Amino acid sequence: MNFAAFVARRYLFSKKSHNVINIISMISVFGVATGTMALIIVLSFFNGFDNLIKSVFSTFDPDIKITVTQGKVFDPNTQTFDSLRALPFVEMVVPTLEENVLLEYEKRMYPAVIKGVTSDFKKMSGVDTMLIEGNYVLNNGNRDYTVIGAGISYYLSVGLSFLSPIEIYVPKRTARISLNPSRAFNKAYIFPSGIFSIQQEIDSKYILVPLGFARQLLSYNSEVSALELKLKKGINPEQAQETLAQLLGPEYTIKNRYQQHEVLYRVMKSEKFAIYLILTFILIVASFNIIGSLSMLIIDKKNDINTLLSLGLDKKTLQKIFLIEGWMISIGGAMIGLLIGAAVCFIQQKFGLLKLSNTGTFLVDSYPVKMLWTDFAVIFVTVVVIGLLASWYPVKYFTKRYLHD
Repeated sequence: MNFAAFVARRYLFSKKSHNVINIISMISVFGVATGTMALIIVLSFFNGFDNLIKSVFSTFDPDIKITVTQGKVFDPNTQTFDSLRALPFVEMVVPTLEENVLLEYEKRMYPAVIKGVTSDFKKMSGVDTMLIEGNYVLNNGNRDYTVIGAGISYYLSVGLSFLSPIEIYVPKRTARISLNPSRAFNKAYIFPSGIFSIQQEIDSKYILVPLGFARQLLSYNSEVSALELKLKKGINPEQAQETLAQLLGPEYTIKNRYQQHEVLYRVMKSEKFAIYLILTFILIVASFNIIGSLSMLIIDKKNDINTLLSLGLDKKTLQKIFLIEGWMISIGGAMIGLLIGAAVCFIQQKFGLLKLSNTGTFLVDSYPVKMLWTDFAVIFVTVVVIGLLASWYPVKYFTKRYLHD
């Protein structure tokens, strides 16, 4: 066994001449363990919310979305897009047409985004699983229907049992200036068949209609505003993007699911990093106990140290003994904190003891948790580095200043 490690272990667990040194050592371990536990729990909760948001957006957003770089719409009926549909990693291609519109229902008005979709949109997105009322029906015979977000339903007070349709207004693309404003708008009526609830931003923004209905309202023939792609399982979206970019060129913008909500995901990552820094600072403050513990231990063991020096122990090995002891305190606290933090996260995953709300208005009843091995590794390395820095100062200072007396 390494001599320095052996002596450090003996000093850590043996009884000191002053009980306060043992108490401070235990406080040091407890402080490091508490900070480590807080880090792993908070970061795991952030991972849970991040995973929840990604799963929520996956019910509406495609794996890959292709839009035109300049302009609003493009014609997908070309040889290039035929080649795109034949790519081996593409499972489904859904054309969509979006435009800002004004909705009116029972003399109440609300701005929204109309999204024309085909029947394959339900298979690709899974939006039909997020209905809170009615059915996902866009066509029934020759009649068109719409499925609206819960936010739009709230603001317009739409009820599926009512007989009044939703009126949709959109400016004519080729309209000239007229003294009669009504001539500048296309107008259509449609009845709602269902109400979905996915996420507040989506619920208060989108109204889904058949693609043919949207084209007729917006005066388009075969144009679309986007092609939404569903990739086959196991396909890397970034690699798919590169292949599509080579095929389509710079005339088209290709975004994966992350890039479609880039600002939101960046904010979440920034918040997680900020919390990591704050809790790391608290951990640094807690590690000051290591400085006090090692300082008092060096003074307490001064006679032993002089004896070891007299027997030929070099100062480098002597300093190594107390550095290893500081590491032991940090590593011990880190291991205890990681184990307790993992246990708390596991219990929350299994039993959901910490509830979000008693009203049932959230997508999940309890706080979501997701543990990542990368978080455990980063936290462990952080604690070890902090422990090394906290041990270095008292060891260097006291061994150089006081051991000459």
